[in-house]
Amino acid sequence: MDRARVLTEPRFGALRDGSAHPRVGGETITELLAAGGARVERIVSRGAVSPPDFWYDQTHDEFVLLIDGEAVLTFDDGVERRLFPGDWCILPAQCRHRVAWTDSARETIWLAVHLPG
Repeated sequence: MDRARVLTEPRFGALRDGSAHPRVGGETITELLAAGGARVERIVSRGAVSPPDFWYDQTHDEFVLLIDGEAVLTFDDGVERRLFPGDWCILPAQCRHRVAWTDSARETIWLAVHLPG
């Protein structure tokens, strides 16, 4: 992706439309923009979960918005949070979390914004 071009000309798209259609248990990540140390991703999951005993433990803050489908996030303190379309969360750096469940019958679409560390 030509970063300078992305930042100087308008681009359009729809988060619910796209070529990413993962198989059950899979996930597809499409980078929509990366600039200034930030990264914006469209993530499409279908029955995808984090591997057993795996925890995301990022060095940067992340904003996540669930666009479509359903998901469950689990945190290392035992708290679980079910997300529905329109729900969002802010995951601060070093917030250990994992994806415990996404719907296998339909696509779960996320918008993730990774902020500079």
